[in-house]
Amino acid sequence: MNIRLTLVSLVALMGISLSTVCVAQTMTASQASEIKLAEERFAAADKNADGKLTLEEAKAGMPRIASSFSKIDVDKKGYVTLDQIKAMILKK
Repeated sequence: MNIRLTLVSLVALMGISLSTVCVAQTMTASQASEIKLAEERFAAADKNADGKLTLEEAKAGMPRIASSFSKIDVDKKGYVTLDQIKAMILKK
């Protein structure tokens, strides 16, 4: 009986955890569309295909990102990544 109660509790807890994860990953259709466009533009703008966009690359291929470059490049590394751009989109 005790094992059965433990299993039921575990399954219930897993269900709650999974639903929380699903909610946390939900994005609007607008955000999904903007991310898809950002992925395409990032790939085109990243001329040396190193996965990093310098300010010069951003100015040439993603001017809106270039105008927010210092806000995105919080660690002042001199480049931004696609993940950083996606995070910015999801914060909107």
